[in-house]
Amino acid sequence: MLGGSRPRSAASRVFLVVLGASVLIAGLVTAFLVIETQRAVRVEAERVTATTASTIALAPDVRSALAGADTAAATRVLEPFALDVLDEASLDFVTIMTIDGVRITHPDPSEIGERYLGTVPDAIHPHTEVFTGTLGPSVRTIVPVLDDAGAHVGWVAAGVTTESISETLLRRLPLSFAITAVLVAVGAFGAWLARRVTRRITGDLPPGQVRDAVSSYESIRTLGEALRAQTHEHGNRMHTAVALLELGRTEEAVGILTETSRQSQSLVDQVTARRHGDPAVGALLLGKASQAKERGIDWRVRIEPGAPRSGLSAVDSVAVLGNLIDNAMDAASAAPERWVEVVLRSSSPDALVVEVSDSGEGVPPELRESVFQHGYSTKPAGVEGRGVGLALVRSVVAEARGTVEILDDPTTFRVTLPAASARRRA
Repeated sequence: MLGGSRPRSAASRVFLVVLGASVLIAGLVTAFLVIETQRAVRVEAERVTATTASTIALAPDVRSALAGADTAAATRVLEPFALDVLDEASLDFVTIMTIDGVRITHPDPSEIGERYLGTVPDAIHPHTEVFTGTLGPSVRTIVPVLDDAGAHVGWVAAGVTTESISETLLRRLPLSFAITAVLVAVGAFGAWLARRVTRRITGDLPPGQVRDAVSSYESIRTLGEALRAQTHEHGNRMHTAVALLELGRTEEAVGILTETSRQSQSLVDQVTARRHGDPAVGALLLGKASQAKERGIDWRVRIEPGAPRSGLSAVDSVAVLGNLIDNAMDAASAAPERWVEVVLRSSSPDALVVEVSDSGEGVPPELRESVFQHGYSTKPAGVEGRGVGLALVRSVVAEARGTVEILDDPTTFRVTLPAASARRRA
């Protein structure tokens, strides 16, 4: 029989996420470098063509040749000069022309005497553009030539074809790819390191089981604290009752035992009055009542008989309610008037509402999102750590398709959960 594939462990998912993020960042960096290199090559081509054309336009031989009326004589003088400049400047063409744009020089002798293919400015100023001429698309700059008196006597154009620009770009791309390879290698190492650290903490457990393990730990912790307080309180009362019996003060001993039984029975009655009670939640509330008394906090519980049972497991139910109560007790302990109230009621036949209120100072609006983040806490860290409880509450509730909200006057954490019957239908 074929079994289902085992889900990826939390460590493997961390590895994949970090590696994927590294590859994405490396890809973005590569794209940026390629675009930036392309822009730099284009700017460099514009600078080289403008500088070369301006230098040629200032050459005395060019100015004197264009000032004369004999274009054939000007070609004999300037064509060798233009070809020498072409070789030294690593350009694709240098064209010297008359005011009307008639070529006096050109790399292809058959084009001499033809009109310049490109923009000849109406005003006497340099002009750079991308234009398709006899050599194909090119970046070209045309510069005016002025004689000694400042009169306009001709033009000089210098250009680099886009094919040459592409070749320059290709020569520079290996550096960009090398940077990308280094980024990916660093990212892969970081992903491996993150996986190793995560595996030390979570082993090979998938994320769902990690969350369940944390929920189980929190449930055991809060229930253990509650039961410890209950045991301690009952122990004190039993010791007191025994001492009173030894002193012959029977009525007082019976009164203490009766009061203890009455207080516990009142909460038991509320828990068992529900149609679909949760024994784990009942045990938690009984223990928390003793813990509240131990800390000098007025403990109030109201459970509606019609409150449905949530669709959470016993472990998750204890983790959610226990952490909310612990948080409320910590807040109430710092207040002049100390009280905590727990309410379980129904908002509809298919939803359970859990409200935990306290007399504390409350949560400022700007921190209401932060308190649910893992690791956030205003309390000093202990051996069990801090900043886990409310983050776990949100995680469990969100997975159950419920909601958590914080209300004021008094400070109340309200959790709305689908009832167990609604989850089964879903």
